[in-house]
Amino acid sequence: MAGSKNDTDLMTDLSPDPHSPPARRRRWLGPAIVAALIVLAGLGAWYFFGRSNTTTADGKPAATSDAKADKGSGKAAGTGGAGRFGGDPNRSQPVAVATAKRGDVSIAQTALGTVMALRTATVRPRVDGLLQSVLFTEGQMVKAGDVLAQIDPVPLQVALAQAEGQLARDAATLNNARLDLERYRTLATQDSIATQQVDQQASTVKQLEGTVKIDQAQVDNAKLQLSYTRITAPIPGQLGLRQVDAGNMVHASDANGIAVITQVDPITVLFTIPQDTLPRVLERLKKGDKPLVQAWDREQKVILASGLLITTDNQIDVATGTVKLKAQFANGESKLFPNQFVNVRMVVDTVRGTVVVPSAALQRDNQGTIIYAVKDDNTVAVRRVKAGPADGEVTSIESGLKEGERVIVDGVDRIREGAKVEVVEPGVTPGTRAPRAAAGKAGAGSAQDPAKREEFKKRLEAMTPEQREEFKKRRDAQKAGGGGASQ
Repeated sequence: MAGSKNDTDLMTDLSPDPHSPPARRRRWLGPAIVAALIVLAGLGAWYFFGRSNTTTADGKPAATSDAKADKGSGKAAGTGGAGRFGGDPNRSQPVAVATAKRGDVSIAQTALGTVMALRTATVRPRVDGLLQSVLFTEGQMVKAGDVLAQIDPVPLQVALAQAEGQLARDAATLNNARLDLERYRTLATQDSIATQQVDQQASTVKQLEGTVKIDQAQVDNAKLQLSYTRITAPIPGQLGLRQVDAGNMVHASDANGIAVITQVDPITVLFTIPQDTLPRVLERLKKGDKPLVQAWDREQKVILASGLLITTDNQIDVATGTVKLKAQFANGESKLFPNQFVNVRMVVDTVRGTVVVPSAALQRDNQGTIIYAVKDDNTVAVRRVKAGPADGEVTSIESGLKEGERVIVDGVDRIREGAKVEVVEPGVTPGTRAPRAAAGKAGAGSAQDPAKREEFKKRLEAMTPEQREEFKKRRDAQKAGGGGASQ
């Protein structure tokens, strides 16, 4: 009886208290709900991803297609099917390839440059006077010595006449003094006059000779000033805008002058390069080999002019660590304009006979640069390479790749080591992109259309292995018969 009582008491203790709070009775409901949600989420993910990967592009179950493929190849029906999240791992991936070749790669230094006129001159009057006429047109190309303007010459002509009259008067006085000196010398030989008188007359002649020289200089100066009334071009080049009109008084001290001439053919470009590149440039200049310099437009799409490096500055800018260089360009078509900003590309050196591939073939991982090479059996081999200098769309390879090997330039998204690929585009030469091979009813026209090429690529990726194999056979048969492959 005692045992029975104890059991009853124990059951009484374990029974829920009708007066306990509802939260204590239902504490187990929270974990149960979370577990149920996790199970439902897992079932939904399996239904979405698993079911979508078990169907092919034509809407048939992948298991059926895999079973047919495995039946023909002698494999089990479940071993060749598609992966749960990725598609068929044995399916060939369409890729575009290029062939590694040997070539020359230019090591170029780029910079922002400023176009500078070879020579610039401000045309100023050299004498004061009234500007009678302007004989040039704004923007006109002129030669050195061409007359540009005319200043009123009358005041200077009067000054010249005055100087010439002074010279004539003093010249006559000198001539008379020389005649007197000859007479005095004759009388001195006859002891008719004193020798001192002869010496005085000789001194007078010397003074008058000096006076005549001064007068002659004044005449020459007056002629020179008169010649300055015809304003001429000091250098060849292009005239700018007119700074003063005819009818105004002009002075030699005018700051603006009459016009500005800039010599634009040839023309120069001033740019800077880092000091680390300077030794290579100086070495070439010492050998007499002037580097090629190109001037490109702002968008770096059009070459405006090509020229040669002239010289470097004699000191490095300590604030920026750069040095100024000047290049000269032929500018017969006036594509370069003074003070214009251009993009400069200077070939510092050239690497000759190196292996080159399109820059699109280079990929990067956490260890460096890699390239996906395509073997003869159309399987992928990952090559770790050492990239050298790049020249536009071409990059040199210093190690890790041999000449003649094919590399993938497009379609590397799902490529891995040993993967099977299908080349849907013929090989391209380094630095160029060849049109993809025609593969449709439209022939070469469809190969040139990017939208059709992309659509064809997607259709290839969506095909099952059996469909792809059938498509290849049909395409090969039509090619052998001279027709195009059907898409």
